Amino acid sequence: MKIDAIELFHVELPLARPFETRLGVWETWETVLVRMLSGDAEGWGEASPGNAPAFYSESAATAFHVLRCHLAPRVVGKYVQNPDQLLELTSGVVGNNHARAALDCAWWDLFARRQNEPLHRVLDGKHEEITLGVSFDRMATIEDLLRAIGGAFEAGFSRVELKLRPGWDASMLNLVRREFPTENIHADVEGALGLQHMELLCRLDDFFLTMLEQPLPAEDLVGMAMVQDTIRTPLGLDEAIFSLRQAELALELKSGRYVQLKLGQLGGITTAVKVHDACEEAATPCWVGTLPDSGVGTRAAYAVAALNNCAFPAGYLLPEQRPAISLVPIPEPTRPSPDQPAVIRLWNDPGIGATPQLEELCRYCVAQASIRP
Repeated sequence: MKIDAIELFHVELPLARPFETRLGVWETWETVLVRMLSGDAEGWGEASPGNAPAFYSESAATAFHVLRCHLAPRVVGKYVQNPDQLLELTSGVVGNNHARAALDCAWWDLFARRQNEPLHRVLDGKHEEITLGVSFDRMATIEDLLRAIGGAFEAGFSRVELKLRPGWDASMLNLVRREFPTENIHADVEGALGLQHMELLCRLDDFFLTMLEQPLPAEDLVGMAMVQDTIRTPLGLDEAIFSLRQAELALELKSGRYVQLKLGQLGGITTAVKVHDACEEAATPCWVGTLPDSGVGTRAAYAVAALNNCAFPAGYLLPEQRPAISLVPIPEPTRPSPDQPAVIRLWNDPGIGATPQLEELCRYCVAQASIRP
């Protein structure tokens, strides 16, 4: 199919509550939407690394610039029949995976809409329902945390992820495990430890966590393999997985027993599917993570979560953890009965199953561009 035009929208959405980052407190969330046009069909993608490089090396502003000046011009006017052709056209641009992901997801949405099929079925997804997990960071008191965890399990979420921070680690987990001795709880270290912390890592075995996510920095796959060989708690790989090559190396080294698929981090659906397939061949389950966004990126992520090897509950952001405005509906969990987990039922509409309204979108625009031949 010929890519006739690509439209870019840098938007700023109000957050449901202020968001504390390493670079300050944000009251809004910036993201970039991509609209890819071919004939009378359109597809949508999203880059949502945040307002500044507080979590990733990219920001919404840099993603908008790279898409406008470097990625989109290489694609517009070209015939792109499969996603590997898109990768080839943009291969001259180094890094910038979130910007690349927005373009890739827009192509997949466009392709699925032209097939008149939901994106998750075009990707050969095996699940029509997705189980979910939620994440909690440090809170003002341990009582607040325990109430939040109890509410999550009562609502039917299949797992709870806890962020470990200095002074908010083993002692916190000890109190949580006393209150919730058998529930599915995993901890995320975000690469903050090293091999010199092996005593602490071994101690975490006492809490029977479902997973310990990214205990060592992303680049230390060998160290992760050494930790996994030492402790019985399964390790999950998050920041370490940003390409197919990195995933294959991690699987070869046995650096972890779970792999997270984040579309922005991996550069889009195309690479995420390839990583999923490599993990499935290595009998290593995957799970899908989400970021605050307009809803476009979340829907693309949930389409990937339908893949067969995505066996661990996908990430779900509670309403207070994301923008107060969604430009497309974010699928909300339902619970068939009190003895069943909360699930998201995937849609039957083509593509990602929803389309932003341009009038609403432009209300929050801070920059806009149209790239044509």
